[in-house]
Amino acid sequence: MARHRTFISYHHQNDQPYKDRFVRLFSDYYDVFIDGSVDDGDIDDRFQTETIRQKIRDEYLRDTSVTIILIGKETWKRKHIDWEISSSIRDTKLNPRSGLLGIILPSHPDYSKQSFTKSIIPPRLYDNVVCKYAKIYDWSENYQKIEHWIQDAYDSRYITIPDNSRAMFGKNRSGDYWTD
Repeated sequence: MARHRTFISYHHQNDQPYKDRFVRLFSDYYDVFIDGSVDDGDIDDRFQTETIRQKIRDEYLRDTSVTIILIGKETWKRKHIDWEISSSIRDTKLNPRSGLLGIILPSHPDYSKQSFTKSIIPPRLYDNVVCKYAKIYDWSENYQKIEHWIQDAYDSRYITIPDNSRAMFGKNRSGDYWTD
């Protein structure tokens, strides 16, 4: 299978160890994908909102073809994750649409359950699972599964139209779950 340049979106404060392990295993060791993610400190938080969105879209997502959302217990609250999903599924002349998938981390309350609770995963990711543009899986350290998931997301990019209709987060959210 082809190696895809992959953007990994995650809650930097809570889930950095999972992101580091994921990259170490599947990019560095098994060579399943090329990491194109933003690292903590790459973008100055003092920039205006639109500048941050543009930097994410034009400097990080531009040359990636798949976006993976690592879903921890508070991932759904993060504005940057919402922005990254939104930018990933837009199809523009400069930035073609990326495939999208979510991976539920062992720290998430729904890890290893038969289904997930919609209100504790990122809302825009949920919308795209509903319209069958994206899929959600449980954390795995099996490189063949990860390779298959990435390839499947890549292959599905132009089969289904993504749902990007939700208003973008203006700020991080709080609480135990989201509602429409």
